[in-house]
Amino acid sequence: MPTAESPQRPAPGVAATRPGAEPAENTDPPSGTAAFGFAVGARLAETDDARGTRSARERNDGGQFLGRTGVITTPHGSIATPAFIPVGTQATVKAVLPESMAELGAQALLANAYHLYLQPGPEVLDAAGGLGAFMNWPGPTFTDSGGFQVMSLGSGFKKVIDMGTVTGAVGADGRPVGDDDVAAGKERMAYVDDDGVTFRSHLNGDRHRFTPEVSMRVQHQLGADIMFAFDELTTLYNSRGYQELALERTRLWALRCVAEHRRLTEQRAGKPYQALFGVIQGAQYEYLRRKACRDLGAMGFNGFGLGGALEKENLGTIVRWCSEELPEAKPRHLLGISEPDDIFVAIENGADTFDCVSPTRVARTSAVYSPDGRFNVSNARFKTDFSPIVDGCDCYTCTHYTRAYLHHLFKAKERLAATLASIHNERFIVRMVDTARETIASGDYFAYRDEFLGRYYAARTTPGAAPSAAASGDAASAGKGRA
Repeated sequence: MPTAESPQRPAPGVAATRPGAEPAENTDPPSGTAAFGFAVGARLAETDDARGTRSARERNDGGQFLGRTGVITTPHGSIATPAFIPVGTQATVKAVLPESMAELGAQALLANAYHLYLQPGPEVLDAAGGLGAFMNWPGPTFTDSGGFQVMSLGSGFKKVIDMGTVTGAVGADGRPVGDDDVAAGKERMAYVDDDGVTFRSHLNGDRHRFTPEVSMRVQHQLGADIMFAFDELTTLYNSRGYQELALERTRLWALRCVAEHRRLTEQRAGKPYQALFGVIQGAQYEYLRRKACRDLGAMGFNGFGLGGALEKENLGTIVRWCSEELPEAKPRHLLGISEPDDIFVAIENGADTFDCVSPTRVARTSAVYSPDGRFNVSNARFKTDFSPIVDGCDCYTCTHYTRAYLHHLFKAKERLAATLASIHNERFIVRMVDTARETIASGDYFAYRDEFLGRYYAARTTPGAAPSAAASGDAASAGKGRA
């Protein structure tokens, strides 16, 4: 990205750091960390079945599977992992009550610091007692730092996960897309420099400034149990040279986040402890990913977010690189992923938690999940179908309503349509991951994975079959899920 036209001073009350200067590193944990912890349970490599196929699977995967179960402990409760963390970007899972999220089995929710900073403002959530109290959610909470929104404001590009949309891409002028390009029809609204990011609000155009210190201050006021360090998220369109520059910038920002997090934790000693996760960048480059893991792994973070642009076909490989380098005793959160095949790949290669807006986003378009793939309940054939979305599903929607009723709600443009479809979709993904966790412990994981994915994506391999929405439309959307 181009640099800001006129760098600004840090916000009042925020410690200044000279751009390009490296803060003094202190890797000792801040006070209060005993309230946060992570314990590894069963390891997939140890519980794998004994049917004689393990060695072949590991050869095909490129090495030993790194999946595991575990428990993350926070001041507001525990999270059994692997776990899917639904997204409530603006302190709400769109169209769904927090009480309904608890009933469908969600263990934690993730909100976004950028959006809550703009509206209603972090001071409001701080006065309310933090994110959970503000939204009446009693369990653990996460906040994303806003790095994804800054990238999107800066270039207008999405977090692409399908390399087919990147290879040979050209801009409006016919030239190959480069580091300074903006997506067609978009205006640059963010500028990055070594000290932070200057951006304009998508709400009213007001100018704002985020630095690592500002991000930490905002997230401390938001009061989530787990927050993420401020990072520069690049796209797959960026050159290797720019990826290296951005990675170094993210490393220096990580040091500043750790220092400010320590200062704020001590200053706010009466508040519940908030864990800080470092964010691993490096795009599709093995050297950069491993370097980022080694650099941030030595900084004293409580856990790590695996972020950045990801190639769908290399998702598992990238997660594996990170899992091999990061400290074994700390949790790993994969930012913005929720398609079933991607989730299984992430679990097998060591991701403990993951989030995405996809279940509710697609629900609002009438797309619902089923064991046989995704389908649109607004299609005409469901007008008089009085069966539940999925027979045997235990979600509130399936135990109380029919496909015909949801079809009617979507056709009538009733708001309840989004609520009922979202409840089902969130329950579907949460239950899928819960079962994956249970089968890692029981030794039946691969049998469960193969049966689930074989049925869910059957339309991909059945001659003459119409592809499900899941099979035909999600290669790119899977990468758009970071809140």
